[in-house]
Amino acid sequence: MSRKQVLTRDVRLATLLVIGLSALTLAAVFALRTQGPKIETVRPVVAASRKIDSPTQEATDESDSAEMVRFLLDRVKRDPDDFLAENMLASSMLQKVRETGNADYLERAKRSAELSLASVPVERNAGGLSARARVEMAEHDFVAARDDGLRLVQIDPGGLNSWGVLTDALLELGEYAKADGAIHEMRKLGSDTAETEIRISRLVFLRGDTAGAQDHLFRALAFAQNIPAPPRETVAWCRWQLGEMAFSIGDYKAAERYYRETLASYPDYVQALASLGRVRAALGDLPGAIQPYEKAARRFPDPTFVAALGDLYHLAGREREAQTQYALVEQIGHLSALNGTRYNRQIALFYADHDQKADEALADAVREYQERRDIYGADTLAWTALKAGKLAEAQDAISAALQLSTRDARLYYHAAMVAAACGNRRSSQDYLRRVLALNPMFDPLQATRARKALAQ
Repeated sequence: MSRKQVLTRDVRLATLLVIGLSALTLAAVFALRTQGPKIETVRPVVAASRKIDSPTQEATDESDSAEMVRFLLDRVKRDPDDFLAENMLASSMLQKVRETGNADYLERAKRSAELSLASVPVERNAGGLSARARVEMAEHDFVAARDDGLRLVQIDPGGLNSWGVLTDALLELGEYAKADGAIHEMRKLGSDTAETEIRISRLVFLRGDTAGAQDHLFRALAFAQNIPAPPRETVAWCRWQLGEMAFSIGDYKAAERYYRETLASYPDYVQALASLGRVRAALGDLPGAIQPYEKAARRFPDPTFVAALGDLYHLAGREREAQTQYALVEQIGHLSALNGTRYNRQIALFYADHDQKADEALADAVREYQERRDIYGADTLAWTALKAGKLAEAQDAISAALQLSTRDARLYYHAAMVAAACGNRRSSQDYLRRVLALNPMFDPLQATRARKALAQ
């Protein structure tokens, strides 16, 4: 068979496989709450993992997807130079990362991207470059992801995915004006897609328009549900994010409804499990909050989940269990750093929230903010600087955190505490009233402190 015939065969195969993988490639969003109910594009990978010896090791309801992965694994084994199959395998492995948090899937995705690019160079292999950029996003290496995104739009300017990858990286780095421009390019290529609406929603939320962000999420959900094979994880993600939006404005009943709808269609979806625990805590149901958090932390030991569970144990008087969870947060941060995944921000916030290791927390926040200058990085810097007694730095950073007028109770709370420490009682009280009007139970521990501060 000639090289041309082989290429034709591979293109035909790619076309068939892309149909089967549409559910995998549609959800090009890695989501996790670093703090507050905001839309984010990155999910960390910190779960204790098992080696992937076969494509069916992780139980799944989607047998077609498992069959596709099996086929791709066999194909690249037989033909190591099949870069198209490697690209599709990378996409499927990234999907498994989003579903399970298993770090070994990320390693396999990374390997597939590297093998693909080693076989066919970047200039003729947009799929391989896209896979590498999405791996970098999952590893929180946003600078590398942005650089690959910029190169991707140069070699494939007409690809919706190219601009989506770039947008995600720019949003994470706090380059909002450039992200807006990239979203504009996505809309020109085809605005009626879940991928575009999800990214618009995030930017709109960051700019303070929660209702507008909800509208775009509803559109994203409708687009995802109305394709021939609705991508289960994307549908679940949109419903969960609608819950996050409702929680952000204190509509706890609506938030719980969305979380339960998510879990009804996607049982054990860890993001929704953790959020269900948070909203039950907001509603005063401490036992009902602990149970879903325990389940989420077992399935996916993300430091945010583990820390929140520790806080709930503390409030329930289960102090030994709380301290165990707090120690685990630090262990996860250490192991993640060894594995090349960056969690400076989460660990810094944990220390600041619990009045621990103030100087170390500030150092982590500074390192994070040096390259990732988004508003939540600025907020983390402000909060840790305050706890370390660096009031001038805290004031500068909280101003940067509030630059977009984002409606997030945690941002307002940190601003209030910075203002109080600087002797500006009126400003502090104004921010505290804003916090409690917007989302009075935004955090089980910090909301109580906010009410006490307002009463002083």
